[in-house]
Amino acid sequence: MHAMDVMTTNVVVVLADTPVKEIAGLLLKHRISAVPVVDAEQRVIGIVSEGDLMRRPENEAEARFSWWLDVFASPGQKAAEYVKTHGLRASDVMTKDLFTVTEDTPLPEIARLLEKHHIKRTPVVRDDRLVGIVSRANLLHGLVAKGAENTRPASSDDRTIREKLLQALWKDVGLNKGLINVTVDDGIVQLWGIVETEAQKKAAQVAAENTAGVKAIENHIGKLPPWGWAG
Repeated sequence: MHAMDVMTTNVVVVLADTPVKEIAGLLLKHRISAVPVVDAEQRVIGIVSEGDLMRRPENEAEARFSWWLDVFASPGQKAAEYVKTHGLRASDVMTKDLFTVTEDTPLPEIARLLEKHHIKRTPVVRDDRLVGIVSRANLLHGLVAKGAENTRPASSDDRTIREKLLQALWKDVGLNKGLINVTVDDGIVQLWGIVETEAQKKAAQVAAENTAGVKAIENHIGKLPPWGWAG
């Protein structure tokens, strides 16, 4: 399998001048842990994660323990850290040193990239423009779908099934794009993610059953407790 077989598409993105407060709201609204920062041409220029926002001075726990870093930091480092923790826009707080992959990058290569650089996700680009994102969870979905020893590439039929089903889940069923994923191997569909109600889980099952080419369905979708949707 490759990035295109597991990646999350229709990614929530922000611009360089998007306010930090708005980014925090997007993370909460879509229940995601990071957003890519793009320019007017949809080229990825950075990424803002929940970790970046947790380093803000509003976080009292972080403020209590960050003082000792001043002892070792150079003036340049201290200035950069101030911008990172007090900046008001995406361009101030985003991580700029990015590692990207293409749609054809094999999953084992992506796994090595995430492990080597201790990152949780990587943008997927086509001609330098964002087309998706692959997270650790997406990699696990692909591993389960194919098996650790199966290196047979996904067929075009499988990719067509995946795209049609994802569109149905998003547009017809109305599921959250950031919380649902699909993998397809030889016509066998695996549904992943979390939903709010049992009816939504059933609707996802029915959508898969109505997608041409599907041979079997494994529904791994979980239901988040009601308190998990508060806020």
